[in-house]
Amino acid sequence: MGKQLVLLMSMASIVLSCTFRTKEDGVFAQLPQEIRKYIDSIHVTPLGAYHPEIKVEKMGDGMINVRLTYTITDTLRQNDWSIGIVPSFRPEFNWAPHLTPTDEHIIAQHVFRAPAVIMSNDTKLIAVLPDIDLIKNGSPVKWYMDMDAPGNMIALGASNYGVKEHVLFTKEEGAVYPPGKFEYGFKILVSDKAADIANPWRKILSYYWREYGKPLYDRGEPIATDLDAYVERTYKWAFGSWKEAVWQEFKINGRTVGAPVFIVNVTQSPNYGKMVNEREFRSIWNQAWFSSLRSASGLYRYAKKTGNDTLLQKAKLGKELALAFPQQNGFFNGLIATEMEKTEVDGEEYNKSKGWGSYYFGNSNRNPVTWDAKESPFHILDMSWTAYLMLKWYEDLEKDKRLLDYAVRYADALVGIQGKDGFFPAWLDRNTYEPLNILKKSPESSMSVTFLLELHKITGKSSYRDAALRAMDAVIEEVVPVGKWEDFETYWSCSRYGGDHLGRKFERNNMYKQNNFSIYWTAEALLNAYGLTHEKRYLDIGQRTMDELLMTQASWQPPFIYVKTLGGFGVMNADGEWNDSRQSLFAELIMRYGEVTSNLEYKERGMAALKASFIMMYCPENPITKEQWEKKFPFFGPEDYGFMMENYGHGGLTDSMGLGIGPFTIYDWGNGAAAEAYNRIMDHQELVPIKKN
Repeated sequence: MGKQLVLLMSMASIVLSCTFRTKEDGVFAQLPQEIRKYIDSIHVTPLGAYHPEIKVEKMGDGMINVRLTYTITDTLRQNDWSIGIVPSFRPEFNWAPHLTPTDEHIIAQHVFRAPAVIMSNDTKLIAVLPDIDLIKNGSPVKWYMDMDAPGNMIALGASNYGVKEHVLFTKEEGAVYPPGKFEYGFKILVSDKAADIANPWRKILSYYWREYGKPLYDRGEPIATDLDAYVERTYKWAFGSWKEAVWQEFKINGRTVGAPVFIVNVTQSPNYGKMVNEREFRSIWNQAWFSSLRSASGLYRYAKKTGNDTLLQKAKLGKELALAFPQQNGFFNGLIATEMEKTEVDGEEYNKSKGWGSYYFGNSNRNPVTWDAKESPFHILDMSWTAYLMLKWYEDLEKDKRLLDYAVRYADALVGIQGKDGFFPAWLDRNTYEPLNILKKSPESSMSVTFLLELHKITGKSSYRDAALRAMDAVIEEVVPVGKWEDFETYWSCSRYGGDHLGRKFERNNMYKQNNFSIYWTAEALLNAYGLTHEKRYLDIGQRTMDELLMTQASWQPPFIYVKTLGGFGVMNADGEWNDSRQSLFAELIMRYGEVTSNLEYKERGMAALKASFIMMYCPENPITKEQWEKKFPFFGPEDYGFMMENYGHGGLTDSMGLGIGPFTIYDWGNGAAAEAYNRIMDHQELVPIKKN
């Protein structure tokens, strides 16, 4: 036993020697001197018995490229291989695209949209970027990254992986390296410049767009054709081939109202041929995601442009629906729904609506209180968004004074509940109107900033401006510097992991669970605050916030994503979506930043986001996506052209046979939202870097 122990200790010593003797004879020894002062060591774990050929190349402006090439002569089975980079300084700021809350978690290549791991303090910054050229060329084993903040370690590696929770990634066994060359590489970016430390994402984004995004964009990615065809597909689908399932028209207190339904699924296809099973309760929402008023405004623009009176009347019915939501002390609900019932046929249970005669008003059931929309609390975010859309309709489309009056009543109630700290609460008790304690100091306040600044612009009332800027400064002070991007979607949508960390960071990553929706609201509010006050600090912080948002935008085309990706957005650092529908909402704001900063990259990124908003549509104009739909749902045909899932790869896994394609369409968070964005942006031609496409 003693000899075995000595042998094991000896073997361990050999492994450690192979792993850590890098300052003398490994990657570290080849680093330029200006890079070495940022790095204490680089650890390369053994890959079998093979030794890599190491090449380090200067790229300029504080960036180098490191490439390791292994020549494998016989099939190698090794579960994990990694490189660890230890900075020479103790960072205070950490950023990575995905949470790795334990040692078993990794940042899988599935979420490599603009992949980087960043660490910095007041005087130094280091960022590590995987070499996506090598991933594009094909790798026998999947890549990953990791960040251990307490251990002061940035890691890259190769391993099989699986999905846990919704959606985090963990290593799995079974990686195999076939005979031939295995290449692995990464970039190291360092800086001691104050501007780079203040905005650690700008250089990374500029690099990714210059090297990968722009060449694709200039070739017409993700869509090279005119987007008008996609808008026409949307409206023909919603008000033509699928109208029986989509269009809802009914009366509220004698007033005719109407809008497309919240959600439909593949069982409602004219080509399905079996019984319909409604996915969720039949409803229409005016909420931060699913806004029927937003979609109606896009339909209004399209109908006016094309002279389509039928569609114009439907758009106006959407406006009437929003105005029909009763106000209570200025506040109002976020959705209207029907009662549902279960029916059983041949042993199968089906979900069915009781019809609009059973309607009730409620609020989003994505909240910390209840899944019951009837009992859900008032959501300030949803109300501020809807009231803002009323103002934009009033300003841009029709001078319907009812819209302005409705918004003013809400604004007066909103200002009345602002906290002494400047924040607006997230939720109000639906019976007492008292603020709930959850998310009382969150970036959801930024949406109310945008709404109140717009109302101030219309009315000239200073109390709206003052309340808005107080909230803006609160978000700047308490949210932006630490990345506390917590909102309703962060914890109360499908990705509910980490609820026990509400209001505190994950220690291993020194990061909050983050959602890019609240980054967007804040970037928008900051730009609007700058437009009103002309204070440059709002623009500087706004651009930093916009760049943080853009780190969740795809800058390249991964070979493991089986639809076009350029310009599409993910959601948060604990979920798996690509091409999420929020990109249609983000597109114009990105372009506006391009206009204000005279930065063409932003304008092109914004147009790429707009194009990506249509990529998931089932139609002949998207042949690659169409093929994926038909592999998943072979019964799809021309009557389904226009059907569009809200995102791709949501579950963290994809394949060429349709895995990653979902089963439903949310008109107000999918094709209808994309059409609205296009119609609105085309009315603002000064923002567009190129005509239409």
